Amino acid sequence: MSRHSPIFTLLFAFSTIALVFALVAYSQISFEAAVRGLKIWWEVVFPSTLPFIVLSEILMGLGVVHFVGVLLEPLMRPLFNVPGTGGFVLAMGFSSGYPVAAKLTTRLRQQGNVTQAEGERLVSFTTTGDPLFVMGAVAIGFFHSEQMGLVLALTHYLSAVIMGLLYRFHAPFAVVSKPLEKTDQPLPLRALQAMHRARLRDGRPFGKLMGDAVHSALNTLFMIGGFIIVFSVLIQLFSAIHLTQIISTFLSIFLVPFGFPPAFSHAIVAGLFEVTLGAQAASAVPDGVSMVWKAAIASAILSWGGLSVHAQVASILSETDIRVAPYLLARSLHAIAAAILTFILWGPLHTSAWLSEKTIPVFLPSTSEIPLIGWWDTFWHSSLLALGVAVLLLLASVLFRRIRPNRMR
Repeated sequence: MSRHSPIFTLLFAFSTIALVFALVAYSQISFEAAVRGLKIWWEVVFPSTLPFIVLSEILMGLGVVHFVGVLLEPLMRPLFNVPGTGGFVLAMGFSSGYPVAAKLTTRLRQQGNVTQAEGERLVSFTTTGDPLFVMGAVAIGFFHSEQMGLVLALTHYLSAVIMGLLYRFHAPFAVVSKPLEKTDQPLPLRALQAMHRARLRDGRPFGKLMGDAVHSALNTLFMIGGFIIVFSVLIQLFSAIHLTQIISTFLSIFLVPFGFPPAFSHAIVAGLFEVTLGAQAASAVPDGVSMVWKAAIASAILSWGGLSVHAQVASILSETDIRVAPYLLARSLHAIAAAILTFILWGPLHTSAWLSEKTIPVFLPSTSEIPLIGWWDTFWHSSLLALGVAVLLLLASVLFRRIRPNRMR
């Protein structure tokens, strides 16, 4: 059924009216859910994400992204079929979490630094959770295990890189951005020239650049906050009217023949809408279920991201011609790849002596609330990781540049 069909419009209208009645009938639950979503956004998402978006906008205006892009061109182009500026998005996306990568990809597309197909490739594999959320809130906060943190982080980010290698074949005949011209000039010098040219093209005074960066970041974060609050309310309403329980029951009937433990149906349904609630539900599955299954489902949920994140990404990408469908397909494939990698790597990682050094007791007192990590911890760790990923990409780019000419000979 097409979204332009009158039937679609009618169903959408009736669904909205039903939600309005549900809001009135469960006003107290809706209010508490909205406050909970607002608390998560205000205490963690807003202060920890704002500096990253502001600094990213400033770095783009100053031409630093073009400087990094030239240096990373020998790595990003052959591996992921995106220009070197995609390395900046990769570093920021992996370290800052969703939906920062979508915002940066949108800016690159608006500036003409990536084509439509390259933007679709880029946003499809750089949209991930931040490490502090994966290893802190989910592994330690929900599973009370540092071992689980390493498993979830490794499978989550390794499967994202695999998605990047796979998505390099997306739209193979589409127009590509202009690659670097082959010259005798050293690569650092060409990078400095690219940064200077980008700065001249931008032309904004630093005060104007700073103001525009803050304005753009605030608009994005208010949009993200709205989606967090709305989906927090929707999830609680669906639970109150027993819709999630009904979907879980039907899902368990479908999954059992494929070998899935029926206890995970609730976690999958929760993770379909919101990543944090889904990971929490996966950790709360009874102890009779194998831990490898819990890790696989949690890793899949983290890689899927939840409809709340997808709505944020879709809203950001709507400013460009980058399509959402390839991104949604990538999220599904990312979830499947992360779950498969968990089963493959569970044995070697779980039996590793280094991995077995520390665990947190299962009966450690905790609340049922989603653990909130301080914004300073999030910002500090994400900043260090972004710098580390950038340095690692730069070293890999130098290595690729040295290897490829030798092969051509």
